[in-house]
Amino acid sequence: MIKADLAQLVRDTHGGISYQEALRLVDTTLDILKETLARHEDVKLTGFGTFSVRCRRSRLGRNPQTGERIELPVGWTIAFRPSRLLRF
Repeated sequence: MIKADLAQLVRDTHGGISYQEALRLVDTTLDILKETLARHEDVKLTGFGTFSVRCRRSRLGRNPQTGERIELPVGWTIAFRPSRLLRF
């Protein structure tokens, strides 16, 4: 599913809005999600799951072209934990 499909489903569910309004609604929701995660805050969606930002520690890696060992720096990554209702 892509963002356009999601917007179409929103429009179909709420018959009173246009596709462009549904697309704006989906974009706004995703923007809020991104901004919240950028502040390193968790996003909890009841019945769906929790998005959180986690610190990834530095580690040794390898340059695939030369085989040289390099140290990869500390980084941040986004993790998703599904709610119990979403698990199969």
